[in-house]
Amino acid sequence: MNSVKTLEFRQNPQEKSPLYMQLARHIEKAISDGHYRPDEALPSERIMAESLNVSRVTARSAIDHLAEQGLVIRRRGSGNYIAPRLEQPLGHLSSLSEELRKRGYSPSSRWLDRSVSIATIDEQLTLGLSVGTRVARLERLRLADEQVMAYEVSVVPVAILPDPTKVELSLYEYLRLTQQEPVRGLQHISAINASQSLALQLNVPDRQALLFLTRVGYLASGQAIELTHSYCRCDYYDFVADLRR
Repeated sequence: MNSVKTLEFRQNPQEKSPLYMQLARHIEKAISDGHYRPDEALPSERIMAESLNVSRVTARSAIDHLAEQGLVIRRRGSGNYIAPRLEQPLGHLSSLSEELRKRGYSPSSRWLDRSVSIATIDEQLTLGLSVGTRVARLERLRLADEQVMAYEVSVVPVAILPDPTKVELSLYEYLRLTQQEPVRGLQHISAINASQSLALQLNVPDRQALLFLTRVGYLASGQAIELTHSYCRCDYYDFVADLRR
C-alpha cells in the first residue's frame, strides 16, 4: 500500500454538513484535479482514517457516498478504485475513440456484428433511404482500458461503407480516410432502464439506469449518412454543456 497516494484533509468547523460529506467532497475534488487517475487505488479505509485523523466509520461513509455517485468502484478483495469516467462536450462532433484518447484512455471495440442487411423502416426514414436499400450494420461494445462503457449499433448506407469489416476501431476515422466524414450531427439523449440482455452486455444490474443516445451524422451537402444508437453506462459517462450568457 506504500504506493497508494494519500491526501491532506482538515475538517471545516464552519460547515454544517456531516464530516463524511466534507471528506467525500474533498476526495471528489482531488479526483477532478487529477490527483487520482482512473483505475488508481484509493487508500484503504484504515489508512485513510489514520492519515486524515478521522474515524473508520467516517472514511467508510465517504467512500460509500463516492461509490453511489459512480466515482469509485469497490472491488471485493482488492480495494477501492477511481472509476473511469468520460466527460463529453455536447457542442462538439467527435468520435468516442477521439474523446477517450484525449483523456488518456486506450479505446477498443468488442465486435458483435459487422454485416450488410436491408435497412429497417425507421432507418429508411431517418437516413432518407429508398425501400430495399442495403446498409452496413456495426454492432459492438465500446471499451476504455478494457472496461465496457457502452453498447452501440451504427448503420451506414453501403454506398458510403460497402465493406463494414474495414472498420477496425473508429467509424469516423474510416469515413475521414474515405473523405466522407460527417461534419454535423444531431444527437438526442434520454434515460432508460437496462433490459436483461443489455444489462448482461454492459455488466450492470438488470433495470439499471442507462443513457440512451441517438445520433444522426450529416455530410456538408446535408445528406444523412450515419445513424448510431448508444447505450451508455451512467457511472462512466458525463455529458457537459458549456452555457454562456
